[in-house]
Amino acid sequence: MKSIAVIADSYYPARTSAAAQLKDLAIEFNKQGISPLVIIPDSGLDHAWRLEVLNGVRVLRLKALKTKDVGYIRRTAAEFFMPYFMWMRYLMSPLSSEKLDGVIWYSPTIFWAPFVKRLKRNASCRSYLILRDIFPEWALDLGLMRRGLAYRFFKWIEASQYKIADTIGVQAANNIQYLKNWPPFNLKNIEVLQNWLSESSSGICSIAVGDTFLAGRKIFVYAGNMGVAQGMGVVLDLAESLLNRADIGFLMVGRGSEYVDLKWQAKNRSLNNILFFDEIDSAEIPALYRQCSIGMVILDPRHKTHNIPGKFLSYMQSGLPVLAKINPGNDLVDLINKTQVGYAYTGSSVTELRDIAEALVDKLTPADRMDLRCKNLAKELFSTEVAVKQILTALEV
Repeated sequence: MKSIAVIADSYYPARTSAAAQLKDLAIEFNKQGISPLVIIPDSGLDHAWRLEVLNGVRVLRLKALKTKDVGYIRRTAAEFFMPYFMWMRYLMSPLSSEKLDGVIWYSPTIFWAPFVKRLKRNASCRSYLILRDIFPEWALDLGLMRRGLAYRFFKWIEASQYKIADTIGVQAANNIQYLKNWPPFNLKNIEVLQNWLSESSSGICSIAVGDTFLAGRKIFVYAGNMGVAQGMGVVLDLAESLLNRADIGFLMVGRGSEYVDLKWQAKNRSLNNILFFDEIDSAEIPALYRQCSIGMVILDPRHKTHNIPGKFLSYMQSGLPVLAKINPGNDLVDLINKTQVGYAYTGSSVTELRDIAEALVDKLTPADRMDLRCKNLAKELFSTEVAVKQILTALEV
């Protein structure tokens, strides 16, 4: 059986959407007769490496510095040295002698190039970059970074990973032009690789909305990261504008750099229609969504790059129409409008966003059947089987 390395900075049972997606991807590789070897960093290891099997997938954990929930400077240093430390640990493992037929890596992070380059050289195989985060460009768009020394450093790191990729899979068509504007990559094989999500088994959720003060309401739910890239403050503004609607509530589930501040602001503003919960296991998400009415996709409007967030897929799979407050020109706008699976708004008026939210609530009727359109879109466009076949074709495996 042919073997492929899948490199990422997190994997199941981590609770990020990327970890869940990569689990689905690895399992599907197995189904299609390819043995995946997932390689991830782990700062909690006592030894150089640990090999385990999860859902029939081999996962090689390599000791590395901590990169999560630390300061920006410490995180940058840890991510910079991470591929070098991991390579040394990899050579200590019994898997280092295994013949690989391809290397896939998931970005973010953008620091994988030294590790991937050595794996490719050892195996003499092709590589595929799953590009899901165009950094530092989005940080520049959001005003979190200036065109100074730090920006040039990150652009150099960014270019290094593009350089070693034989194929780059972006998540939106508009991102192809971004890469084509880099002269060294004009001849690269750059393609749209849609996000993917496998069918989830029906389970239970530790959050029972019916036992909270939101019981009986039409629930707008957001489950995922609450960081600076999302611009989550608009959700509080929307909730405040809908305080007069006793039939509407907001449920926020997740973690992130803005999570604590958002909870404090909601309390300080006496928002009695919004509730916060810490992140839950990805296996609980379908049961969470069954208690809700509308999924929210929130992206800071200053973004100039484009993406279709993983949470959008999970909403579609669960039959939840979406209210998307996103950046102008994002490919998601046309997708939502064309398939009629919700409403997308790219403006800055809270009043207009409120009106759109209320219109979406009023549209939730049995006659409209938006839930069926959502589920059909998930099956047609965001199939894990299709994603794996596309990657294998590019790798010529």
